[in-house]
This record gives sequence, C-alpha cells and structure tokens, in this order.
Amino acid sequence: MPNPVITPPALEPGTLRITPLGGLGEVGRNMTVYEIDGKLLVVDCGVLFPEEHQPGVDLILPDISQIEDRLGDIVAVVLTHGHEDHIGGVPYLLKRRENIPLIGSKLTLAFVEAKLKEHRIRPETRVVAEGDRLTTGPFDLEFIAVNHSIPDALAVAIRTDAGLVIGTGDFKMDQLPLDGRITDLRAFARLGEEGVDLFMTDSTNAEVPGFTPLEKDIGPVLERVIEKATGKVVVASFSSHVHRVQQVLDAAQKNGRRVVLLGRSMVRNMKIASDLGYLEVPEGVLVDLKKSGDIPDHRIVYMSTGSQGEPMAVLSRMANQEHQVEIGEGDTVILASSLIPGNENSVYRVINGLMKLGANVVHKGNAKVHVSGHASAGELMYCYNIVRPKNVMPIHGEYRHLIANAGVAIETGVPQNRTIIGENGTVVDLADGVARKVGQLEIDFIYVDGKSVGRVTDDDLRDRRTLAEEGFISVITVVETSLGQIVSGPEVHAKGVAEDDRVFDTITPQIADALEKAMREGVTDQHALQQVTRRTVGRWVGTKLRRKSMIVPVVVVV
Repeated sequence: MPNPVITPPALEPGTLRITPLGGLGEVGRNMTVYEIDGKLLVVDCGVLFPEEHQPGVDLILPDISQIEDRLGDIVAVVLTHGHEDHIGGVPYLLKRRENIPLIGSKLTLAFVEAKLKEHRIRPETRVVAEGDRLTTGPFDLEFIAVNHSIPDALAVAIRTDAGLVIGTGDFKMDQLPLDGRITDLRAFARLGEEGVDLFMTDSTNAEVPGFTPLEKDIGPVLERVIEKATGKVVVASFSSHVHRVQQVLDAAQKNGRRVVLLGRSMVRNMKIASDLGYLEVPEGVLVDLKKSGDIPDHRIVYMSTGSQGEPMAVLSRMANQEHQVEIGEGDTVILASSLIPGNENSVYRVINGLMKLGANVVHKGNAKVHVSGHASAGELMYCYNIVRPKNVMPIHGEYRHLIANAGVAIETGVPQNRTIIGENGTVVDLADGVARKVGQLEIDFIYVDGKSVGRVTDDDLRDRRTLAEEGFISVITVVETSLGQIVSGPEVHAKGVAEDDRVFDTITPQIADALEKAMREGVTDQHALQQVTRRTVGRWVGTKLRRKSMIVPVVVVV
C-alpha cells in the first residue's frame, strides 16, 4: 500500500527540497525534482514500460502534475545517460514547455535530439562532459564520469546553499570497460572530502553480492556462440546498448559474417553512435536489410530489438512468424540483455516461441551473454566508504532494491536515521546537513496510449482486462414504457465467451420478466431499466458460467 498523502510544509529559504516523481519502487520512469529559492532542477525524465496487466498502454510517464503549474520555474533538465528509462519522457515534458534547457553528454543529447525531432521539437541543449562545472539558477552542477551499459553516462554533483548532493544516475564500477572510461572514484573521493550532505545511489543491483562482472568477458562468449552457429544468428538487445552492438560487430567480423541492424530505434541510435565515434563499425561488416537477401544464412547476423518480449518489437514478431526474417531449424538467437522486472513472462513466451520454431536460444540463464550495467553490493559499499555521506537516499529500483541498498549504507556506518527509504512522491528536505522526510505526494501512472497521454485511467485498464479475460456480453431490448411491454428482444450477443450463444436462451425470458416487472412498478427511466438488465444478466452469468464478463445493456424506449 502507498504511504498516505501528507502535504509538505512551505519550503524554508535556503532549504533544498528533493522530490522523486518516478523511479522509486519501480525500474523505470526515473525523474527527480530539486527545489531551492523558488527554482526547480529536474534530473532525468524517463519512461516505464507497461506490464501485462496494462493492456494497450505504450509507455508510462512520470507524474508531473505536482509541478505542472511551475514549469516556468524549471531552470534545466539534467540527463544522466541515454537509456529510455531516463530520457524517454523528455518529449512529453517539452510539449508543455519547449524551451526548458537540456543538459547532458554528447551521446545522450544526440539520442534525445533524434527522439525530439520525431515530435517536431527543437530543444535548447548544452553539452557537458566529465569534469565540467556550470551554474544554472541557484544550482552549481559538476559532472562526473560513471561507467554504465551505455557510453557517456554521468553522475551529477549538485551544490546549493543547503549543501552538496550527488546523484549517481545508473552506474557500475567496471575496471576494464570497453571504452576505457571508468567510474571516477577520485572525483567521488574529492567530493567526499568536501562533505557530501546527501548521496543518492543506483539501487538496481543492490541485492546482488560482490561485484558486477566485466563487460569485456562477454565478447569471447559471443564469438564462440556465433562460431558454432550453423544457420543465421539473431542477437537481441536494447536499442541503445552501444557496447553490446560493438561486441556483436567484432564477433561477426571474426567469424566472417555480415551484420544487419533491425528495428527503427536500433538503426537510428547506432547511426548516431557511429557518426559521433562511439561505435567503430568494421569495414564491410554492416549491410542494409534490403541488400541482405543474397547473403547465405551461415554468413549473417541480425542485431535486433525486442529482448524484453515487447509485442511489437522485432524478436516477438519473429517468434510469431510475423517478420520477414524467418527463424527455423539450425538458427541461433541470443538474448544479450537482462530481464527488466515484470517482463519475465513476456520474455519466456518469446523464448518458447523461438524454440518451437527450432531455434537454439542462448540467454543469460544458460550462457554468459550479458552482464548488468548496475553496481552490485560490493561496489556500492566501496562508494559509501569513499564518499562518507552524511545522509543516503537509495534511488532507481524496486522497493526490495532500495531496502538492500540502504542496508549496505548502514553497514558502512551511515546512521539508520540518516538513511531515507522513499517512494515516488516522498518529499525530502535537506538543511543544516540533515535530510528529513517532510511529506508524501500522490503520484499516479500517466499512460501513453497511441496519441493519448494521461486519458487512460485505471478503470479503462480494468475494463480492458475484463474484456480480455472474461469476455463481453451485450443485451439489446426495445420497450414501450407507457404499456409496460417489450416490443423487441431481449437479444443477447457475446464476444470472447467460450459458450455458444444458445446458452443464453435460458436467460432471455428472465430478462424480459425483470423488465416488465420493473415497468409495472413504475420504472420508466432508460438508465434504470438498463441497470435491471445488467443485474439480471450479471447474476446469471456469475452463477451459471462462473464468469465476470463485461455486460453492456442497451434499452431503447419507444
């Protein structure tokens, strides 16, 4: 159960208020708002991908209703890296106020600008790199290199009159990264010497003991799997995982294979990464899908999206035999990513579908084809010991991840009462070196459904689940209320109900009786007569068919 709503007090001058609007208690839609002296700084604005109980939803956004009337007070949006769960919500925020400055690294902003171009938004951007320091409004920002599963990730140190806060973004401490860019622990140590009042750390891998394995160990495994493959190879990963695509390109070249990029976002992102020098494409390896028809199966690798089982992504369409690339006996499919919590059933469904077609499916569970992009407990412990923060607030993860992260902080000596476990909407004030919970806002899911944003409600989703699971029954009756008679019907029509329509022959007389009785008793209102129909059918369906179908009664009064 969410915490009860508690209205925070008015913000005192010189106090920094921190409010996460997404990313706590979930893996996705990361967004945190910092406020001091009447100005707001936003760090990240991502999306959450829907689960099976949210049918028809494309994306879930952070709930910005709490700051909607203060968009003019936002001095900037800082983007820590280019993954969708940190940048995917930016277009929807900038549609409300287009000239909010975006601050981020070169690759991150390139990914965002390409996304915004599709929304016909030309953003105001400022490129920063590790070691840069700039001031925007009352916020003094310093950027720190961190290693993650995408190049150019940054942590941000936020200095204000209330103290120094570090937000790590997503990070790990790979000591031999593919791009040679390690997490800058020297900068963390220097800031620790200055005095970190609040350390906000990535919690995604906090339950995992020890250290996250090295990214470089994946390359040889991919090479061996591709070498042994006799047919075509499909590798599925996130469309922004530049390091993984680099390893696939290199492994394909060593095995004499060409690579085809599949999926609009994969093609777009890798072109950006290549143009900016973050992806080195071996000469002659990359080939367009339209020109790949003459390449034999044992000489080709398809690099695709869909590692999370998304219904419309390339890999799912292959499993459903709805894609032009057909999977069959002797083909190999590699899922080179970890599972986002909540997506397990979808992913296993795709794996089963591919195996049914005859493919050999290689995934993290049976081969070392992926390592996490997040710090495990050992790495977090190192960071706490280096930084020695006065207060800690775990971010980015489900509740169990936040608890585990807080436990690591406490082990290193952070007092328990200075370790804040919050959720979306928890309001934290930092003043005089102490961080305290001072309120709890109500935070909703904001659903994107096609072109509709925020109009889909939980009731709508409940109706969709009912339609999918229990079916739909409509009952049409024409009545003449002045005579208390039924002119036509009741006609019962069912969709998604296993039983033949003739099963409803036994209920139609009961509906007629109930309506005639109601009219004899003086009920003439159309809505009231429809409710009589709904109750009669509902009781019968629940008792006889053991269903809770959606019932739509239509009573026409003549």
